[in-house]
Amino acid sequence: MSRDRFVPPGHFRDLDSFREALRGVDPGFGADPSPFGADSALARPLEVAGKHLSNRFTAHPMEGWDGTAEGRPTELTLRRWRRFGRSGAALIWGGEAFAVREDGRANPNQLHLHADHGAVVADLRALLAEIELGRSEVGADGDVLVGLQLTHSGRWSRPVGPPAPRIAAHHPVLDARLGIDDDATLLTDDDLRAIGACYVDAARLAQEAGFDFVDVKACHGYLLHELLGAKGREGAYGGSFANRTRLFVEIVAGIRAACPGLAIGVRVSLADVGPFRPAPGSRIGEPDGFTADVVEAAGFGRGRADVYAFDLDEPFAFLQLCEQLDVRLVNVTLGSPYYCPHLQRPAAYPPSDGYLPPEDPLASVFRHLQVVRAAKAHCPDLVLVGTGYTYLQEWLPHVAHHEVAQGHVDFVGLGRMLLSYPELPLDVLRGDALRKKLICRTFSDCTTAPRNGMVSGCYPLDDLYRARPEAARVRAIKQARTAR
Repeated sequence: MSRDRFVPPGHFRDLDSFREALRGVDPGFGADPSPFGADSALARPLEVAGKHLSNRFTAHPMEGWDGTAEGRPTELTLRRWRRFGRSGAALIWGGEAFAVREDGRANPNQLHLHADHGAVVADLRALLAEIELGRSEVGADGDVLVGLQLTHSGRWSRPVGPPAPRIAAHHPVLDARLGIDDDATLLTDDDLRAIGACYVDAARLAQEAGFDFVDVKACHGYLLHELLGAKGREGAYGGSFANRTRLFVEIVAGIRAACPGLAIGVRVSLADVGPFRPAPGSRIGEPDGFTADVVEAAGFGRGRADVYAFDLDEPFAFLQLCEQLDVRLVNVTLGSPYYCPHLQRPAAYPPSDGYLPPEDPLASVFRHLQVVRAAKAHCPDLVLVGTGYTYLQEWLPHVAHHEVAQGHVDFVGLGRMLLSYPELPLDVLRGDALRKKLICRTFSDCTTAPRNGMVSGCYPLDDLYRARPEAARVRAIKQARTAR
């Protein structure tokens, strides 16, 4: 396995030895010695969207592939939201990727907007109630800012059965992977306008349910992210930067008109790399089809020099656009789980459809830190949430403290870690020792399961998922892959 090629964070005996490893990645990669308790930088309050937030932790959206076919939450969905509340995080970023159309779901069990708007509002209120219940269970107090992430999966749509992609633009490598060889799946300008109207409808219902903000999702290869890089697309929504951001601008304007007082955020992949694939023989990831021509035709924030070269001119222009639109909440991420998971979600162990990391995952973590640092320096008035922290494991609070204390980022976003250890932020803020048996070790079961048609959860460490019948299937899939 890839762990033989680098030392995972959990194998370092003390902070000094871990900090030495960080400096080996980059001298600017820091970890502070005392991140715990009320005096921590992670406990500094911040006024955001009219609320007094008492800490710098954010719960990332963690869709569980566990809704009903009608787009409604199940007990598993509600439990996950309750555990987000138990985290004590002051900012709950979406909790869930909520599809604005049925055909824009990434899986058949994704929550989505449907014709029964009364039921949609009731279900969204139920999710909010779970957050409050979770907070009450652990005695978390103070304001909490909660948003709903609105999405259309675009190229990665799979609402029923096999993939059913709807693309913003052609991509030579990704089209081949999905068997796209004509324009049948290409969304027209009218299609995009209709989808934009659905974002506005979903935002209106989220506001009615009581959400503080909505996230107009533009990351991870989904529709609005692909559109940001659609340099080769013709028409009103492709080619120039103004055209490629046009739908985002139209959606924001529509929400402003329909939902006075509702805050708007965006989770955006500020920089991308090309697709990766397993190398024959080694299963280590390698670039798939990286050429300057491909970079020129598609991709956002990609440089031409090499596969890891970021060009942040357009991403910075997007952040400036957010400022002009008064979209102050920006959640910064990189890449896509579908074609560069080692970057988007650094891990020691790949999911069943992935590959072994081509670099030390600590280097991938630092790429996240570098990009959000650059974004904060360029647009200091935006409220920025950082990504990529879970792989740091027991040293996560130390690096998170360093980034916040140095002013590199405003909030530390946690995703997978909250599936196994939802109370980690609260333990840090209260000065309690971390419960090491609950720390996510990035086994990627939470991705392997849904990639194979099962609900997502932490099968190794969460007792509820470990006892489910799917746990044995997940283990068998991993063992079969390891044996190859």
